[in-house]
Amino acid sequence: MCGIVAYVGHRQAEPVILKGLKRLEYRGYDSAGIALMNGGLNVYKKKGKVAELEAFIRHQKLDSHIGMGHTRWATHGEPNDENAHPHYSATRKLAIIHNGIIENYASLKQELLKKGHRFLSQTDTEVFIHFIEHIRETEQCALDEAVRLALTKVVGAYAIVVMSLEHPGLLIAARKGSPLVVGIGKGELFMASDATPIIEYTNEVVYLNDQEIAVVDNGKLTIRNTANLPLTPYIQTIDLELEAIEKGGYEHFMLKEIFEQPRSIMDCMRGRLDSASSRLVLGGLRDYLNRLVNADRILIVACGTSWHAGLVAEYFFEEFCRIPVEVEYASEFRYRNPVIREGDVVIAISQSGETADTLAAIELAKSRGAVIFGVCNVVGSSIPRATHAGAYTHAGPEIGVASTKAFTAQLTVLNMIALIVAQKKGTVTEQRLNELLIEMEQIPGRVEKALQTNRQIESIAAEFKDATNFIYLGRGYNFPVALEGALKLKEISYIHAEGYPAAEMKHGPIALIDEQMPVVFIATKDSTYEKVVSNIQEVKARKGKVIAIVTEGDKLIAKMADHVVEVPNVSEPLMPLVSVVPLQLLSYHIAVLRGCNVDQPRNLAKSVTVE
Repeated sequence: MCGIVAYVGHRQAEPVILKGLKRLEYRGYDSAGIALMNGGLNVYKKKGKVAELEAFIRHQKLDSHIGMGHTRWATHGEPNDENAHPHYSATRKLAIIHNGIIENYASLKQELLKKGHRFLSQTDTEVFIHFIEHIRETEQCALDEAVRLALTKVVGAYAIVVMSLEHPGLLIAARKGSPLVVGIGKGELFMASDATPIIEYTNEVVYLNDQEIAVVDNGKLTIRNTANLPLTPYIQTIDLELEAIEKGGYEHFMLKEIFEQPRSIMDCMRGRLDSASSRLVLGGLRDYLNRLVNADRILIVACGTSWHAGLVAEYFFEEFCRIPVEVEYASEFRYRNPVIREGDVVIAISQSGETADTLAAIELAKSRGAVIFGVCNVVGSSIPRATHAGAYTHAGPEIGVASTKAFTAQLTVLNMIALIVAQKKGTVTEQRLNELLIEMEQIPGRVEKALQTNRQIESIAAEFKDATNFIYLGRGYNFPVALEGALKLKEISYIHAEGYPAAEMKHGPIALIDEQMPVVFIATKDSTYEKVVSNIQEVKARKGKVIAIVTEGDKLIAKMADHVVEVPNVSEPLMPLVSVVPLQLLSYHIAVLRGCNVDQPRNLAKSVTVE
């Protein structure tokens, strides 16, 4: 969560940092601040959006070539000016910005209070910088060594950048459990939570690993770890265009990303799938493919939307690979004592590749001897580096907090993995495999057609924008889609919504049905179609308002439902790639009509990097 940007070089630092903070707004935040070396080490910070910080500093003299900025998402201490970052040390000679949580900050604070330290905020971060300064003074060591020693004593997650009044060309950064990337330009260096603030200036980056410390001193970058071992920076070239992180004429990033799905799904399959030769290749699986093929059980760990993608994958893997699958919330998996046996394989799914709970689940599974496969979108992120093998989704940057194109890209990759395994195991016939590959190649066009329902869905949204509750129902492959549709509505419109298997309606939720209750059915023609039709009749008998997502040409449900949205005919295992699109659009339009901040919904962050 939160966002970090730091800069040192020949440019004016303030505009670079503020523009970078705006590029990181999608991560979620409630306050913003900036520190600059301009006639001293000066900190400016404000509760609210980056725009409010800009207004606050508009008339300040901000000439500086080194600085750092931060957007905060409150953990310790409410959102206010005092708790916003950056934070000073006791002498105000040091300043820090920090993502993450220092779990032992309370005990550190008590020790510092005994030594006469006084704190202006309620944050763990202010304790952190006081602690660093205390170590520097007591050990009489250089600042980078004081940072290193402090990091060996704190417990928790962090990405930090530290500035010093006494060393005006110095930036010190470190990470553990929270992402941090260093951008290397010509005569300038950048630090940021991800590459989006950097790409305008350079495509050469170094992704810091856990417990690594980067020191930029007068333009020179050195890296070592908390064990004080020097490391050689591994410079990578990132493939990211500036246009990909702009809205491109759309009102919101979320709408842009919904409409990008035909292309993102195609990019996901590009070079990997060729139906003409029944060819499926995922190079990242090659060395460990046999472990997947011979797996006794697959455990899928994920959070949020990625967990829903895992639920769809469970149906797909079990149908075509005949391997038992269990889908786990990563946040629960790590806090119990899961049974992981030899022969089990774990698939970890994450858009950002930085989800804290999923990373912790990976480490737990690895410690028990499991082979871990990752499915991620962000190249160079932590999860791909922590797993044994895996595949990128290649969906491109997803800026909207509510995940859309990442979900369909994850489904596409998971389907391809399952079909590769099924082909090698011989659990799918060549004819059925070829049918599925041909249809997968056609999915981008089917999604394009589903997007043509946008105007119709906008009018439906106008009717239901003031609803206080929604129920989403589906069966089989479409049950996880119902969960995802409900999550999207909750995330961005703040309307309470729940998803259920349609047959479970009679086991409780049917008590909620009345003329005020909108019920969204994913009712495409599949093996459970007749059962879902019966469920629709039950809702209508109780005066519920039915919005049905149906296969094009369906006349039966059209006679029952209040609103029918048609999607192209797709076979049952691949239908979630298409049936989810109207649900994404419905949540988007309802949220817009309610005046909600679609791209930055309250209390949410794009990447949950702390517990």
